[in-house]
Amino acid sequence: MTLHDQARAALTGWTAPTPDEESLRLRFLEHLDRHDDAMWRSCAPGHLTATTAVLSHDGAQVLLTLHPKAGMWLPMGGHCEAGDVSLEQAALREATEESGIAGLTLLPGPLALDRHRVWCHPPHSWHLDVEYGAVAPPGAEFVISDESLELRWVPVDDIPEPTDEATRRLARRARAALAAVPRPEVPVRSPVD
Repeated sequence: MTLHDQARAALTGWTAPTPDEESLRLRFLEHLDRHDDAMWRSCAPGHLTATTAVLSHDGAQVLLTLHPKAGMWLPMGGHCEAGDVSLEQAALREATEESGIAGLTLLPGPLALDRHRVWCHPPHSWHLDVEYGAVAPPGAEFVISDESLELRWVPVDDIPEPTDEATRRLARRARAALAAVPRPEVPVRSPVD
């Protein structure tokens, strides 16, 4: 299955949580139908991208990048690459590359969709963003890459400005997805008489 086919399957099987995102889901599928290169940066009208909100192990904080081009606090993410086999894998790769954190665990997703204007092609293009969440291992330390001016752990409910509503929404949804993941039960020992 190609990355294009996998993206189509992921979007077809996803239930959008809002009417606006359902409209975006249908637009993304239509874009895939119209453009064989819809997964690649070379698709001038727009291309699918993968974004990941990286949460602390307890879900209390999200790691954000101060994006050099946008000048805003945003989650990790970017373009698909030739070696990517799925949007999920692209999202995890981008999050790992941009955070420097090994051992991220991807949450079930997608969690959200977003469409925003970018400058990949003059005068502009569109990122058709498929968004995921990931969890960092306890004690994870980030490493700032050349794709970021700064990285910062911030509370999910107190994301600094400048940012956007899509970033806040994704962080909240990632935290909710983490809370919904079943945790292994720790057996309770009986007191010894």
